[in-house]
Amino acid sequence: MAHRGDRASAVADLSLSVLVAANVLAVIAESVSSVANTYRSFFHAFEAVSVLIFSVEYAMRIWTAAERDPQHPFKSRLRYIRSPMAIVDFLAIAPFYLHALFLVDLRFMRVLRLLRVFKLTRYSQAMGMLLSVFRREAHAFGAATFILFSVLVIAASGIYLAESRIQPDAFGSIPAAMWWAVATLTTVGYGDVVPVTIAGKIFGACISIAGIGMVALPAGLLASGFSEELKKRRERYEDEVVQALEDGVITSEETADLESLRDALGISSDSAERILKKFVQIQESGQLTECPHCSKPLDFSFED
Repeated sequence: MAHRGDRASAVADLSLSVLVAANVLAVIAESVSSVANTYRSFFHAFEAVSVLIFSVEYAMRIWTAAERDPQHPFKSRLRYIRSPMAIVDFLAIAPFYLHALFLVDLRFMRVLRLLRVFKLTRYSQAMGMLLSVFRREAHAFGAATFILFSVLVIAASGIYLAESRIQPDAFGSIPAAMWWAVATLTTVGYGDVVPVTIAGKIFGACISIAGIGMVALPAGLLASGFSEELKKRRERYEDEVVQALEDGVITSEETADLESLRDALGISSDSAERILKKFVQIQESGQLTECPHCSKPLDFSFED
């Protein structure tokens, strides 16, 4: 089995995750005037140190990207720079340098610093899984978004026709009516703008009912996508378990590799243990006595 990682890389990933989270918390804390004024020097020093660490990490990732294709190091690095994760890494440090080199609004720079939270997609299995679901279900989410936008336009247009004469301030145009359409379709219903005509109330009731299904559509896609992604990851882990048992023994090194893979895939320890127990029960029942890949006997013994 291939090496899946080591303790040093795990510690580095955890440390960077904590640093990213601390940066997001610092940006949030700086939005409180009293806190920002009291700890201004601390926030500036913390920002400088964080950007230095992120910059070194970004440079190292670009440099080591050449290992993927040693014969074409420049193309490998350029390909990495254009990758989504590299763009996120760049956006995490860009605000600091932009503010230092150009005269820009500091408040705008603080907002951009919140983009660092997307760096967690590299170090967090949960956010990585979410990104994988969005990537795999991109077409389905695109179709759902198109449907939502179409219904939004219909809702805004309908309420504009029904209420524009009575309430010109709230429904004087279709773009103005879209605020009501969004609040109604998402079933939020702030109540700041409501229809008063009979036609408007009837139309609003229909849109409210339709909104229940519209909101459930992307939520259902996300839930099914998560379920499928978890299933695929468990199947991959099972394949690695079977591969480790090709020689009939799970060695201590293979056990460590399986543990690293389990952590990388975001599978809980309980789930991994159930997978191993499943193979043991199958072997004990006599239903499976050899590896499905190489037909070698499986004894499911563990080496200390």
